[in-house]
Amino acid sequence: MEVALGVLVVLAIFVLIALGASVKILREYERGVIFRLGRLIATKGPGLILLIPFVDRMVKVDLRTVTLNIPPQEVITRDNVPSSVNAVAYFRVVDSNRAIVEVENYLLATSQIAQTALRSVLGKAELDQLLAERERLNEELQKIIDESTEPWGVKVTAVEIKDVEIPEQMQRAMARQAEAERERRAKIINSEGEYQAAQKLTDAADIISTNPASLQLRYLQTLLEIGSNQNTTIVFPLPMDVIEPFLRAAGGEGPSQPPAS
Repeated sequence: MEVALGVLVVLAIFVLIALGASVKILREYERGVIFRLGRLIATKGPGLILLIPFVDRMVKVDLRTVTLNIPPQEVITRDNVPSSVNAVAYFRVVDSNRAIVEVENYLLATSQIAQTALRSVLGKAELDQLLAERERLNEELQKIIDESTEPWGVKVTAVEIKDVEIPEQMQRAMARQAEAERERRAKIINSEGEYQAAQKLTDAADIISTNPASLQLRYLQTLLEIGSNQNTTIVFPLPMDVIEPFLRAAGGEGPSQPPAS
């Protein structure tokens, strides 16, 4: 009797183990690649999945977008500047069968492809392009990595360059270059302002020369401006053609003739 009871217990445990191995539950973002005796038969999920115990084997695949941090890569740009660049890539599995069958470990393979592409693309760019044209470089990286991972059923949706580290000596040189560029722009703006002011003065002189009354009005306006200030001495500037008749009437010589020595 005890022997029969022990056999029943062993059978019950065996049945429970078989049921546990044959019943699987997959979440909404998961898929199960089913192999029967080593042969791929189907992809199932999400929900309840029934397997034949000891015959079927299921490999679970996550369909959510994966954030892959690409470790810093030592890159020498086209203009021979050493730099350390890291990036982040976003990808997801679009074909569960190929992701399991075509590559041993699609996560590791995608990471290695991303590192290789990062060194290759950035090594062809100059430092100025690396700092100023990140959007173009990101698109080029995304295209190259996606073309490499497409046979594995992996879709790379985006690649973003995060940090670019350059030697401290190069940073100081770039700071000096930026300062010189700002000084150059300031001088250009100052010279343009002086040129415009001189042009306006020339235009004003041309207008006054054609209309003497404008000169008299400007003269009166200057007197008003001088009188508005609290000065103890007021100087009235007079044109030479105004005082010249008085000088001649007094028997003097014109201002244009220097006195005899």
